[in-house]
Amino acid sequence: MVEVNARSSRSQRLDALPFTREHRRVLVGSGLGWALDAMDVGLISFVLAQLAVQWNATDAELSWIASAGFIGMAIGAVLGGLLADRIGRRQVFALTLLVYGLATGASALSGSVAILIAWRFVVGLGLGGELPVASTLVSEFAPPRIRGRIIVFLESFWAIGWTLSAVIGFLVVPFSADGWRWALAIGAAPAVYAVVVRLRLPESVRYLESRGRFQDAESTVRRFEKSAGVTAAPDDLALPAATSPGPTIPAAKTRLTALWSRGLRRRTGALWLVWFCVNFSYYGAFIWLPTILVASGFSLVRSFAYTLIITVAQLPGYAASAYLIERWGRRRTLAVFLIGSALSAALFGAAGDATQVIGAGMMLSFFNLGAWGALYAVTPELYPTRIRATGSGWAAGIGRIAAILAPLAVPSLRETGGTALLFAVFAMFFVVAALGAFGLPEKQGEALED
Repeated sequence: MVEVNARSSRSQRLDALPFTREHRRVLVGSGLGWALDAMDVGLISFVLAQLAVQWNATDAELSWIASAGFIGMAIGAVLGGLLADRIGRRQVFALTLLVYGLATGASALSGSVAILIAWRFVVGLGLGGELPVASTLVSEFAPPRIRGRIIVFLESFWAIGWTLSAVIGFLVVPFSADGWRWALAIGAAPAVYAVVVRLRLPESVRYLESRGRFQDAESTVRRFEKSAGVTAAPDDLALPAATSPGPTIPAAKTRLTALWSRGLRRRTGALWLVWFCVNFSYYGAFIWLPTILVASGFSLVRSFAYTLIITVAQLPGYAASAYLIERWGRRRTLAVFLIGSALSAALFGAAGDATQVIGAGMMLSFFNLGAWGALYAVTPELYPTRIRATGSGWAAGIGRIAAILAPLAVPSLRETGGTALLFAVFAMFFVVAALGAFGLPEKQGEALED
């Protein structure tokens, strides 16, 4: 057992620890919520493909079913970030799981397009709030030297959830008229998991200190130190929160205004640009993927099978990003994977036979989801504790605006120039995102600003 420096602040003590079983509990616990989020978002792509056949839903109706969820996600991301900075990361994480789990289960009972659209909006409120809050929570516990890698691992749970949605889509949706209802009923699982989050995950030490809850913060730090075999000095409880240099934010400013203060405005602008462009291309492509494949002449079952194969390629993309993010840094890794996404999108648009479609689709999954991992790693690092969740939430909210627009734009783009034009537009957005990545500061290995 090793005793830490008696004059170290709690944040410094936490940052000095190796990765322990307590870190793993936070990562896996948050990751399971992340996977359930991805499963819910992914399921709607398979639901759309069946509703196009079963309800004879028009492209416009299908677009609004998809976009309603993203409207909710845009609002939920902003509100979730603001609430997490006020009432805590863990509290909001559990609340968002409960909201979108119950709403997804309720949406399985929808009897019309209008009712399904309304429920998807409520689902989106929970989905949008969960992701930036979960990434903020994990970032504030992760050791600085491997923080980027930990967040990419967190984001890799998205691939698990999306793959699970593809399995459900393949095995459940096409084999009965109510298959899509059963799929959405399965999507109610997050409501149950919300209880686990509330009872088992710790609250962020940095958040607790920012709210003056020093005893709770000390208790959490000691729990992590015990897991690492470290004995804390008895007078550490009296120490204040750690401080590290960063942009000065006047206390009188609102959290939103603070994001655009002199020291933060450049990174906020670049970050919002990247989030907007990545969301547009990702959700435009993947929400519509099964429907696009059906429209290209593949059967419903075969299009679902191809989507499942393409989705599996997300996992090695995350693994590569997790390895490179601590070797190349955040900016370079993000930019390289975005350029790879642009090239992959162009190849998918030009693909002809099934082999080319699957190959280009797997490349797009690999690079695009690797980019997502790097983006989620860099986002919470850019802001101090007082506005960290707010900054992450607003970036995600701006991104969701693009996610709203993309599903609405897909039918008209395909009608104008086919799949080739559609994916050329996606490639262009990826290129713009790659340029925006170079406007982000590099925070590799640095302690979070308190």
